[in-house]
Amino acid sequence: MTPFPAVSTAPVTGVGPRAARALTAEFARHNAATTALVIGADHASTVVAAVVEALLPGDTLTLVAGERSTAELLRDHITGLGSWIADRVRIVDSLAEADPADVVILGEPLTGTAEEARAVLESLTKYLTEGAVVSVATPAVPGRTGGAAAELFRQSALFGVGTDLVARNQPPLRVHKLRFSRADTKVAATLAPAYRPSSVPVTRSMHIDSNGVAAAGIALGLAGLARTLRPKSKLWLLPALAAAPVAAFFRDPERDVPTEANAVVAASDGRVLSVERLTDERLGEGEFLRIAVFLSVLDVHVNRVPVAGRVTDYFVIDGGYANAMTAAAEHNVAAYTVLDTDHGTVAVAQRTGLIARRIVQRTPVGTLVAKGERMGLIRFGSRTDVYLPADRAEAVVAVGDKVIGASSVIARWK
Repeated sequence: MTPFPAVSTAPVTGVGPRAARALTAEFARHNAATTALVIGADHASTVVAAVVEALLPGDTLTLVAGERSTAELLRDHITGLGSWIADRVRIVDSLAEADPADVVILGEPLTGTAEEARAVLESLTKYLTEGAVVSVATPAVPGRTGGAAAELFRQSALFGVGTDLVARNQPPLRVHKLRFSRADTKVAATLAPAYRPSSVPVTRSMHIDSNGVAAAGIALGLAGLARTLRPKSKLWLLPALAAAPVAAFFRDPERDVPTEANAVVAASDGRVLSVERLTDERLGEGEFLRIAVFLSVLDVHVNRVPVAGRVTDYFVIDGGYANAMTAAAEHNVAAYTVLDTDHGTVAVAQRTGLIARRIVQRTPVGTLVAKGERMGLIRFGSRTDVYLPADRAEAVVAVGDKVIGASSVIARWK
């Protein structure tokens, strides 16, 4: 079998800056002291550059050289970055010398057969602390991985806490984040919102969700096809002019998340539809304070996590597609994301509407999420409901108030 890690040394499996940022994002989002281990490190790689850039006081980084580098080259490179970096980076000659870490990163894309990929992941278990995350990439091109991609998808179905497609890489890569043991919920409060390549930057403060890029691309493709098939007709203008507003619907602006420890933020942009106490056996015993927000087609539709916590459940309730502003919307199709938090069970329901028919949820069970972190979106007009333990939270908004996802405080813990 190929020596660990089973990676290709061909240039086509290179990791560009965006892919490197996705690979190292789990380490970069920790604001508390964290340990990281990079296996297959190359002194000249973007992965090493990204993980070194993410270092904070109290962090410890261990590097194990890959096939394209040596421990000596790594030492020279790290020494050249200055004593502040060198004091926090340990370079070992072999993986056997490494200590368990909170985040383990494979520095080069994983290829080979499914059996080889499985053996690589199994061999990592002794280098993982409780709740640690393994971050690994594989080429997202059919025929390039020899079975490793299929194995990683299988592992993600069982242990995945996030997967990102990095299309702007040569070749495109898919980054998988795996957690094989339960994480401590308290750690979520120390995390920054996760970096997600699915949010494509347009300006420093505005992004477009990948769904918008795809939708705009389809509209432009239809325009090109219509002009080719009927060159004398102006029909092609309809999809061409629709491309910009369709992309704008999926806009994803950066948001300033309140730092107050007792603040609960809005899960979406929109207008408060109701604030009420109720029971819901699907979420557990006791009363919940539910704050429902209606999103018009003009609102930002990217949804955010209202509080830090660990995702413990996700389920979809079947139903209809009534207008989200009416009482009948209670019986619409809805996706529930349930969180374990320091204050008890919290849930977010992404509820469809008259036009909205598609819910996207990007936080698998087991994921630690930060307050204000992107969790998914609902396509077109819809509604989000935030459920909080009624005896522990107090609403600070009223019906009719306008709220901004991740920025507006909708409740506070008592």
